[in-house]
Amino acid sequence: MRKTWFITGAGRGIGADIARAALAHGDNVVATGRSLAQLQERFADADPARLLPLALDVAIEAQALPAVEAAVERFGRIDVLVNNAAYGQMGNLEEVPMAAVARQFDVNVYGVMHMLQAVLPVMRRQRAGHVINISSVGGLLGFSGASVYCATKYAIEGLSASLATELQPFGIHVTAVEPGFFRTEFLDASSVRYGAKTIDDYAAQGTVEDAYSPYRGKQLGDPVKLAALVVRLAGMETPPQQLLAGSDAVAMTQAALAARRAGLDEWRVLSESTDHAA
Repeated sequence: MRKTWFITGAGRGIGADIARAALAHGDNVVATGRSLAQLQERFADADPARLLPLALDVAIEAQALPAVEAAVERFGRIDVLVNNAAYGQMGNLEEVPMAAVARQFDVNVYGVMHMLQAVLPVMRRQRAGHVINISSVGGLLGFSGASVYCATKYAIEGLSASLATELQPFGIHVTAVEPGFFRTEFLDASSVRYGAKTIDDYAAQGTVEDAYSPYRGKQLGDPVKLAALVVRLAGMETPPQQLLAGSDAVAMTQAALAARRAGLDEWRVLSESTDHAA
């Protein structure tokens, strides 16, 4: 059966690659992004019968439902929601103004929730659907100079895990995809944001921008292969609730899990000491 995809942040990067992969698979795609002109240019060669480009800023709650209604009016249903729209707010926490923190959460967290609240009624009526939240290995591990960004991705991990249990009775799957470092625009000046100031105590170790900039264009992950992986996930009868993407993500998570297990064993007696007496 031909699926209908609703993809946020489809104007470039991973979102655009996922949209192209879904179209190549023969599916319908609702490609959304803040710039309609960018979407139209990006997908100028796509079959207009299977593509609906829509301007959508996920941070603005009022835009979510009209976009979903337009998608359903055009294609009749939504089978796969890909919550991809996000960006990276980098910087040590003390260097990031609270207004910038709020903007990061508006897009990376509340934007996902806006889309879920608009799309889930459609999927519940269908008694079928698949929500794919593009998280990050930063939602499992902390990275120096990325505390705000990681906080948003930790939120997506908790949201996805809980949502999976809420939606299971309705035949709706939830998968959190956790990429490592992929060669996208994430670290480009057009996407990444750094703190508004530099504090000398932190800068003595080098600035956050100095730490991350050398990785730009050298990331290990291939976004086209990630897009193909997402299409494959959407075709599974029993998809995983979490899936790491990239050998770097696997290696870092494996080390973190081993450390967590060691800590669990080391502090078990102290952890269990808080129970009521038998």
